[in-house]
Amino acid sequence: QVQLVESGGGLVQAGDSLRLSCAASGRTFSRYVMAWFRQAPGKERELVGFISWNGERTYYADSVKGRFTISRDNAKNTMYLQMTSLKPDDTAVYYCAAGELYLVASSAYPYWGQGTQVTVSS
Repeated sequence: QVQLVESGGGLVQAGDSLRLSCAASGRTFSRYVMAWFRQAPGKERELVGFISWNGERTYYADSVKGRFTISRDNAKNTMYLQMTSLKPDDTAVYYCAAGELYLVASSAYPYWGQGTQVTVSS
């Protein structure tokens, strides 16, 4: 089992950058596929992207490809989401999640953080 805590959210302007962190507890962090999801008001939770256990494989949603980068440091039990060229449409609560499969569906990830709010003003 792994427990996840996100941090780094906040209010930024369009075009700004922001980095989110996801700190994990437990000794098995390096075994998990890690993912970032987001949920905007009135919308379903959507996958932002995921990263393999060793960081060699990543996947991004088309909406963030080229602007967002996911990385992880297994020695620090931490995953990151570097967001650049932020847009108002990126406004959402961002969640990190851990699972064992490379899947898009949120149901594939049994472990979740509490979320961190990102608000992008125009």
